Amino acid sequence: MVGSWLGNRTNRAQAAGGLATVPLPEGAGVLGCRVLDPVNQPVPDAEFLVTDAAGRKVVGGELDPFGSFLVTVPAGEYRLAVSAEGFAPYRANATVAENAVAALGDVTLNIARPPALPGPGDWEIEPTHSSIGFTARHIGMARVRGRFNSFAGIVRMAESMDQSAMHVVIDAASIDTNARTRDGHLKSVDFLDVDRFPTVEFYSDRFTHRSGSRWEVTGALSLRGVTRTVTLDTEYLGIGNGTQGEVRAACRATTELRRDDFTVSWQSMLARGIAMVGTSITVDLDIQIVPKD
Repeated sequence: MVGSWLGNRTNRAQAAGGLATVPLPEGAGVLGCRVLDPVNQPVPDAEFLVTDAAGRKVVGGELDPFGSFLVTVPAGEYRLAVSAEGFAPYRANATVAENAVAALGDVTLNIARPPALPGPGDWEIEPTHSSIGFTARHIGMARVRGRFNSFAGIVRMAESMDQSAMHVVIDAASIDTNARTRDGHLKSVDFLDVDRFPTVEFYSDRFTHRSGSRWEVTGALSLRGVTRTVTLDTEYLGIGNGTQGEVRAACRATTELRRDDFTVSWQSMLARGIAMVGTSITVDLDIQIVPKD
């Protein structure tokens, strides 16, 4: 992919002329555009996706530093989607002719309206529609995925969201990787040491708005008797109603933990020097909260 500003729609002839010396595969054409914000500045962090008439991905990726993309695709009909954090997505149809440039010109992304926030008061995690999972590397190749089956938590929503607080308690012995022997080892002194430290706890009193629906939730994570500061990269999904009409809010969050930071240093090496277990763990949360009775 070659990044380039194609200019506005009146510049198509010039754009095509500039590409005349670039050989294209037989039956191929070029599709591109430049992505701007409402004050006509490039949106370099935007991503684009080109799909065919059947909805299958053809090509996609990040824009260049000038907010542009230029791709070679087989001649045909396509659907373009452009998205960026804090902006409403843009979608358009495009027809790409053989040995020609389909220049969509300047595309403007409008600022997205952030979803409504939960009201002030205490909200509790609804466990049947929430999950706390993790992913670890195994022998440098495969990923092992697991979850905690038992947890509870309260979010105290303040009048100003950035002054809200959250407290989550996880039953360490509820770890589940769908392998009894492995789960037993993870509960042992080599890893979670659940007999001495039966819970994993996270307490946060700092909610920082990044942009749009993105937040950072920073707090103290206590695991195996060690407490470290951890930041959750959080996407707030908004407020909705459950099947019984109850109000609920939802978010997704992720963070990465280094095992050594919590003295989880057990390791076994394969004969060729590859570690059995990776040094970091990715934690993923999918959470729904409801007003506390």
